[in-house]
Amino acid sequence: MSAERASREAIGVRARSLSRVFDGGVVAVDDLTLDVAAGSFVALLGPSGCGKSTLLRMIAGLDRPTSGELTLEGERERALAFVFQDAHLLPWRSVLDNVALPLELMGASKPERVARAHDVIAEVGLSDAEQRFPGELSGGMRMRASLARAVITRPRLLLLDEPFAALDEITRQKLDDQLRALHRAHAMTVLFVTHSIAEAAYLAERAVVFSSRPARITLDHTIGLGVERGTATRSSPEFAREMGELQRGLEGGGSR
Repeated sequence: MSAERASREAIGVRARSLSRVFDGGVVAVDDLTLDVAAGSFVALLGPSGCGKSTLLRMIAGLDRPTSGELTLEGERERALAFVFQDAHLLPWRSVLDNVALPLELMGASKPERVARAHDVIAEVGLSDAEQRFPGELSGGMRMRASLARAVITRPRLLLLDEPFAALDEITRQKLDDQLRALHRAHAMTVLFVTHSIAEAAYLAERAVVFSSRPARITLDHTIGLGVERGTATRSSPEFAREMGELQRGLEGGGSR
């Protein structure tokens, strides 16, 4: 997938003076301005409870800002998909049927949705588990199925809210690689919420670091690791340098 095609088909995000205040006066996001280029992979990094997930939910349309402007720019058909920390698979449906569900709800024919499901299941390395049920899968396999279900509609914007947080480190690293492969293979923008410095540095092209609540940007940093990343990347001096930069951004946010 060329960068030109990705930027043409993907969705950009534009936030201006965005705030979200909950009942009781709790300020989750405060006067936030942010631009996310179409086709980019951006990590939203910050301490737990800082407002990252609130921002993601507002971008998804699951929550509304109290004030400010939020715009999705670009192609709107099959606009976005959301992956949560819990895979949210239906326990009575096989992997194949879980992954195909969005197309079924859209009214696609059975041959089309089965063919598309086969393709995306293969992309996440679950072809051998198509007929298994969620209760028969490991946590990592369930999350792979959730990723496949998210991309089957060919979204232009993929939003992920700490999807790998509950997984062991080895499984998490494998899923990091699969997510990067999905980003390269599909013309979409990716916004990935995490509180892991290593995950943000490895996955993203750019990391936006937030302070403790209310979410304010303390660092907006381009990750200088190149496109090709693998096991050796994690032990490289360049990776350590990037993690150090993000750590300083987190420390600059202070605690409230």
